Amino acid sequence: MRLGISNWNSFEKGIEKEFLLTNGIGGFCSSTIIGANIRKYHGLLDAALDPPVNRWLLLSKIDESITIGNKEYKLCSNDFVGNRDEGFKFLRSFTQNPLPAFTYGIDDVYIHKEIAMKYKENTVAVLYTIETGCEEVKMKFTPYINCRDHHNTSRINSFKYSQKHQENILNLFENSTNICLKIFSNCTYNKDEKWSLPMFYINEQERGLESVDFHFIPGHFIINLKPYQKYDIYFVGTIEKNQNFDAKAIIKEEKKRKKQLIKTAGYNKGFLNNLVSAADQFIVYRKSTNTKTIIAGYPWFTDWGRDTMIAFTGLTLMTKRYDDAKEILITFIKYLNKGIIPNMFPDENTEPLYNTVDGTLWFFQAVFNYLKYTNDYTTVKKEIYPYLKEIITHHVKGTINEIYMDDDGLISAGSPETQLTWMDVKVNNWVVTPRHGKAVEINALWYNSLKIMKEISKKFNDDYSYYSNLADKVRKNFIKTFWNEQKNCLFDVIQDGKSLDDIRPNQIIAVSLPYSMLDKKRSMDVVKIVHKELYTPYGLRSLDRKNMKYIGKYEGGIINRDGSYHQGTVWPWLIGPFIEAYIKVNGFSPKSKKKAKNMLELYYDHMMDKCVGSISEILDGDEFFIPKGCPAQAWSVAEVLRVYCEYLL
Repeated sequence: MRLGISNWNSFEKGIEKEFLLTNGIGGFCSSTIIGANIRKYHGLLDAALDPPVNRWLLLSKIDESITIGNKEYKLCSNDFVGNRDEGFKFLRSFTQNPLPAFTYGIDDVYIHKEIAMKYKENTVAVLYTIETGCEEVKMKFTPYINCRDHHNTSRINSFKYSQKHQENILNLFENSTNICLKIFSNCTYNKDEKWSLPMFYINEQERGLESVDFHFIPGHFIINLKPYQKYDIYFVGTIEKNQNFDAKAIIKEEKKRKKQLIKTAGYNKGFLNNLVSAADQFIVYRKSTNTKTIIAGYPWFTDWGRDTMIAFTGLTLMTKRYDDAKEILITFIKYLNKGIIPNMFPDENTEPLYNTVDGTLWFFQAVFNYLKYTNDYTTVKKEIYPYLKEIITHHVKGTINEIYMDDDGLISAGSPETQLTWMDVKVNNWVVTPRHGKAVEINALWYNSLKIMKEISKKFNDDYSYYSNLADKVRKNFIKTFWNEQKNCLFDVIQDGKSLDDIRPNQIIAVSLPYSMLDKKRSMDVVKIVHKELYTPYGLRSLDRKNMKYIGKYEGGIINRDGSYHQGTVWPWLIGPFIEAYIKVNGFSPKSKKKAKNMLELYYDHMMDKCVGSISEILDGDEFFIPKGCPAQAWSVAEVLRVYCEYLL
């Protein structure tokens, strides 16, 4: 991926695109492509102190300036309160292949910068390659240090570092947090302690949050360069005891690792290779379970059960990371609580939350796909199958959060005070999208789970008639209960005997799943109405535009944003079930596959738009579908990769 000057011909345009690097344990490095931090989460080293959570911003950035002759030029870009640095004027290209690289040019001097994180370490490496021209050059590097939870911001003197520099190593100690940040460099260091100007984060202001931050500057790194020479200058920032300060080796190793992931996946197509590389960012190690898990999105989400199960197939099976897939399934099932898998492992590493009804049912689909791609019935029989039976039993008898099977075989869940489906926003006591009762996708997933249990039980020579008979009952009553004769589609939810007929995307799941309760005509009718009322180039709207509750822009403070989250906002992950359903109802015809291919490849443009190389969490429902929310989201990447590979290759 390559971007040119037209992408940053103004500061405002330059901050529209971001890059993201991750380290496989929850830590990350991220900023805009012009190097201006516009989020409190942006930084060179956002370390996961208790992987993959407890993430702290420690090294915000390194500002660069260059003196040629008697004139100093700033290469850095910053938005301070009342002042800006506009080094992006000298940025000539941004590339990502697979790591982000920046090339600057001033007169006859060229500076190339490349960044990488060391896998499984809270370590970042920055390598500058400088080609000087006909004059002597002086380079100055200024580190911006912080010490805070990445959800917060800092004030002057809100933390205190002591420092010691020797043999190219700057040691920074923050005693109150017991953090030691090391910066390795091959430059001369001049101690000059001060606080930065107030840094302004426009993204936080737009979200109605604290938008000013201060950083500690311990000093400057200086190096003098002779004419017509080529120099490598490096910085490595780390909190690890291992003092690996070979930036070139870190970059080379990470490129090699990414290349191997792409080779293992085996897709000879740039679009898919980019998706495979993006998928890697979400698969991380969790210290508390000593296994792999899936981060829902960067920069602020942790690992969510629902998101993990939906993203599971695309992230692990389409990339042939079968060992990771097995670990993830076993981890979540070990934390089963009365037939419910965890919905969230909190940032504070406390007990998991179980506020979900669909996460557990998506787990069945994840197991189904795992078996399809690995044929690993041994693991499933030994470590998963007994728990699957337990899940069904708890759902039939009733379990936590008022989740139970009604007399008609359908699943009812929650109360007016709870939010258990993926449309789960609750602000104080305000339930934004009330979906307690019998939700359409929950019962589609319930039927699908029963059919999967029938097949697995049959494989293990266990009695499968119970699951088969129950599935038949569910199918019979699902059609009676959910079919909306007036609109020729499915009701979204049945609440206290009342059918809610909002046109929402949840009904598409009743068509897309392997085991569907709908006949061909009804399936076609659902796809038609979803296509007409909800489809956009980057996913499905969460509510049709004719509905008086529709909100077309996701913006403002937390109440405004949460109020629009599922009221029209576009969700890219829903393109997965939509494409799947669209191809199925059209008989897997070449024509339908060609159209689906055209739809999916629009995402390549999106991957050049917000977070370069990834897919956003959400977008505005109104044109021009501006990316919002997390700029890199696991299930968005996973579902585009999954349906492309499963249906078009």
